[in-house]
Amino acid sequence: MKIGFLVVLLQFGLISLAQPYRLIAHRGGVVDSLTPENSMPALQKAIEQNYWMVEIDLRITADSVLITQHDRTFKRYFGFDSAVTALPWSRIQQLRSSVDTRVLSFEEVLKACKGRMRVMIDNKIQGMDEALFSKVLKLMDQYGLKEDALMIGTDESTEFFRGKIKLSCTRKQLEENKLRPGYSPAHYYLFSGDISKDDVDWATKEGILVVGVLNHRTPTDPAAKLKAKALAIKLKQAGVRNFQIDSAFSDLLN
Repeated sequence: MKIGFLVVLLQFGLISLAQPYRLIAHRGGVVDSLTPENSMPALQKAIEQNYWMVEIDLRITADSVLITQHDRTFKRYFGFDSAVTALPWSRIQQLRSSVDTRVLSFEEVLKACKGRMRVMIDNKIQGMDEALFSKVLKLMDQYGLKEDALMIGTDESTEFFRGKIKLSCTRKQLEENKLRPGYSPAHYYLFSGDISKDDVDWATKEGILVVGVLNHRTPTDPAAKLKAKALAIKLKQAGVRNFQIDSAFSDLLN
């Protein structure tokens, strides 16, 4: 590998001298039977295992408190079949899972990650609320996490967040965004489970971060693991070095 090309790869986060891959812990950390998604134990395990980032699912309560919760309801982990947006934070704080974990506020997660791990935000808040989204950015800035953060956005919120935080895109979307006034490669990242070597070479030349996807609704299923293994091989051969990943698949990148 030529020195100049190696410098470019290092600069844009495609490789690391410390380790060959950088991992983003899907659904709030290292998840297993004792550590539910978006829980403090899962988050702490991701920090302890030196994950590069943690992906957290952002929702809002009935009284406009930002929380981390993947599902629309609390049924799967907390046995309470109510929509997140129907309950106030005071009630949500009382919920406990079968292993005694609780729902975390967005700010709690940011505080735990400060100085330890970067964040990827999966914005699951519907609609466009400028005041609310400004609060999201303000909190991230407060904990020193906005500059390096990534976001999986919504169509409604894209225009607000554009240029304020890196937004996920397909290659087609990136090529379209290049034609926009004020375009900068620093505003976006390539994010997909279907990335070719040509995509990686193109993104590297353009100065765009590349993040592959290795996750599944049921990652502990043997069939899911086989599928992930094949995909991991494909993405690694393409030159992908950053992965949003279910912790159950992390051994595929060792």
